[in-house]
Amino acid sequence: MVAEDVRPGLPLAEKLGRVFTAVAGGLAQSVTVEVRGKLAEFDDSVLQLAVLKGVFSDVVEEQVTYVNAPLLAEQRGLEVALTSDLESPDYRNLVTVRGAMSDGTQVTVSGTLFGKNQVPKLTEVDGFDMDLDLSGYLLFFVYTDRPGVVGTVGAALGEAGINIAGAQVSRTTRGGEALMAVTVDSRVATELLGNIADRIGARQARAADLNPN
Repeated sequence: MVAEDVRPGLPLAEKLGRVFTAVAGGLAQSVTVEVRGKLAEFDDSVLQLAVLKGVFSDVVEEQVTYVNAPLLAEQRGLEVALTSDLESPDYRNLVTVRGAMSDGTQVTVSGTLFGKNQVPKLTEVDGFDMDLDLSGYLLFFVYTDRPGVVGTVGAALGEAGINIAGAQVSRTTRGGEALMAVTVDSRVATELLGNIADRIGARQARAADLNPN
């Protein structure tokens, strides 16, 4: 049985797993699930299963479930760990998925449950602060911060007939690296994603599909 207080965390954890794999650009070698705050008061091992389900859902052909997700991890040599901490300085609940790729690259995504309806929100991607609903189709671009990029991305998507539901830019320093997250209403083809990346000089362009399977 899943504790009632943990239940809202399941869609959050699964969606973070999907965003994690999308941002990573493939399967990681190791994944650590960190659960902080109220969710950590309960048996949160099911949240690790939910993250794994999300991690694999877009990269394997078979249907991924809570039952076969650990087996998929074992078959692919994916190391999985879970940590819990009742302390959560910034949010009532916070779930973070951290992982390392085979080349040593580190990837991190975090999310929380927001409001009385416990809506899953994305709060951080690779050290960039975010405040974005975890729903629909998400695009992520990492590029050098400069004027005009948002307009270029908007124009390219507009030309392709893709409607933008929301967009956010997070940067560490002015003129340094920036991360743009864009929520769109329809799927973006790989070719278009690459084309937009070329136009803005992005060093990374990723797409995550958070619609129900």
